[in-house]
Amino acid sequence: MSNITESKALTSEEITNITRQTNYGTWRFQKGWKPLHIADAEGCWFTDGAGKRYLDFSSQLMCVNLGHKNKRVIESIAEQARELPYAAPGYATEARARLSLKLLEVLPEGLNKFFFSTGGAEANEAAFKIARMYTGKAKIISRYRSYHGSTNAAIAATGDPRRWAMEPGGKGSGFVFAPETNCFNCPIKHTYPGCNIACADYIEHMIRNESDVAAIILEPVVGTNGVLVPPPEYFPRIREICDRHGVLLIGDEVMTGWGRTGKWFAEQHWGVTPDILVTAKGITSAYVPLGLCATTTKIADYFEDHYFSHGHTYEAHPLMLGPAVATIEEMQRLDLVARAAALEPYVREKLEALKTRHPSVADVRGLGLFFAVEIVKNRTTKQPFNTMRDKVEGKPLLVDQITGKMMAQGVSIQAWVSHFVIAPPLIVTKEELDIGIAALDEHLGIADALVEG
Repeated sequence: MSNITESKALTSEEITNITRQTNYGTWRFQKGWKPLHIADAEGCWFTDGAGKRYLDFSSQLMCVNLGHKNKRVIESIAEQARELPYAAPGYATEARARLSLKLLEVLPEGLNKFFFSTGGAEANEAAFKIARMYTGKAKIISRYRSYHGSTNAAIAATGDPRRWAMEPGGKGSGFVFAPETNCFNCPIKHTYPGCNIACADYIEHMIRNESDVAAIILEPVVGTNGVLVPPPEYFPRIREICDRHGVLLIGDEVMTGWGRTGKWFAEQHWGVTPDILVTAKGITSAYVPLGLCATTTKIADYFEDHYFSHGHTYEAHPLMLGPAVATIEEMQRLDLVARAAALEPYVREKLEALKTRHPSVADVRGLGLFFAVEIVKNRTTKQPFNTMRDKVEGKPLLVDQITGKMMAQGVSIQAWVSHFVIAPPLIVTKEELDIGIAALDEHLGIADALVEG
């Protein structure tokens, strides 16, 4: 890679050491952090400073949906920089108009008013403000196994323990939590389908017993916290509950949007359109930072005669919007949404085979090219090897031991407490899928040796 400054080139070791010494590593204890220097990336692979290649089996942070170095998107970044690198959000730009038209092609019908941000957390912040301004109510219901971002309101809306460090500030912030939808290990001890979707009924119970509920925010398929796919009745039931009680439904599609689950947006699997849809990540394949908060006409019309009290300097930044147009066009050209759906049975069969071979594998779940493999110490009790508390207290996690072995073998995969996230770029080949799954297969024996019962 060419040097972009007049200073001497840095060695790979210097790059790692400077990063370690001067930057914070996210969601971790800083002691022991030694970030790998990534020097290049192309397709489904990235390369470290020593020239070793790695299969990117989770699309970095489940975001590089197009794969690395898509030429058209890269060209669009340069084109936009030459044409108009910045304009304040009060102005119209061609990039803004073109992306808005493109979004109307692919978003669920009825979502047609947009607020652009620099990422998913900021887009959720916009959604919360819009819901509260529109309804005149304050509370928002989230779920315990959820993640909605690290900014102030987004982390307060996050159900998992990453919220804990921000409390008591998060308490009293207007967010209340419902049980997650987890048919593998139901938090309210029901069994599908006999439960009659009790987790949805619980949310209705909350609405009836909480004053002032403005909205519900849900990840259609829970992301980092387990790739939890709801039963088919769940989202239609939630939509009915929201409509019955005058509560808005916010769909957090930051991770599940842009073809990841075999639909443009995951809620389309169940024929449900939220009142507000939030997305990011795959909208530009993460080449540039961009988030989107999209609302219905009904919500948009309210603000014709009411003050829209939100905005920031980088809203609708042209340098972010131009590449988003190219990303969507590339997804359409390569037919990647259909491709993710077509590869789902192949991935499912391969992962189910792991479950047959490995006593530590208790569950395989997913949609499209978005799957989780859950490992447990005991299949009967579903006792995990580690808990979320272990994670936040800095205790060694078994999944990290396995991912470390896979990384040494040249396969990068994301893991979270007790499961692995399989979410490769949507351009992945069957041969590359085989490489990644074979690496996981090889090292699951570490967990198998510790299984009890």
